[in-house]
Amino acid sequence: MTSTTPHAEPRLTLALYQPDIAQNAGTLLRMCACLGVEAALIGPAGFAWGDRSLRRAGMDYLDHVRLSRHACFEDFDAWRRAQQPPRRLVLLTTKSPLSYLDARFCDGDVLMVGRESAGVPDEVVARADVAASVGMRPGMRSLNVAIAAAMAIGEALRQLREA
Repeated sequence: MTSTTPHAEPRLTLALYQPDIAQNAGTLLRMCACLGVEAALIGPAGFAWGDRSLRRAGMDYLDHVRLSRHACFEDFDAWRRAQQPPRRLVLLTTKSPLSYLDARFCDGDVLMVGRESAGVPDEVVARADVAASVGMRPGMRSLNVAIAAAMAIGEALRQLREA
């Protein structure tokens, strides 16, 4: 008989930087609940927390996600750095030459997606420990933020569970 020691679930957080679209935020929070990924919402958001669209997209899963809310990026960054150990910030951006498939994810990473309308400002890019992108065909601008985040979270979980 073979005995296996259960591995601790990897600790990942998905950070939403000033999300514009309630439906995308609800979908991402639902994904976090289903996969056991923590979530961080960095304000200001383009919608109210009680928005019907957010609730409709997140359904009853919103009550099952571990969520931290931060009034601004500075508050979020202070929270991230105060964690023991400090958490790495992995920015998902269309502007990085590093593919998310080639990035090496670590337990405790915080994967951040930017605003649907504008991404993140340069000061946020400068504080990222890693920046990675989802490669696309030439001429395509970007994927839906929820799709890109799901792809990267899936790869991060795969890597961490194989480690």
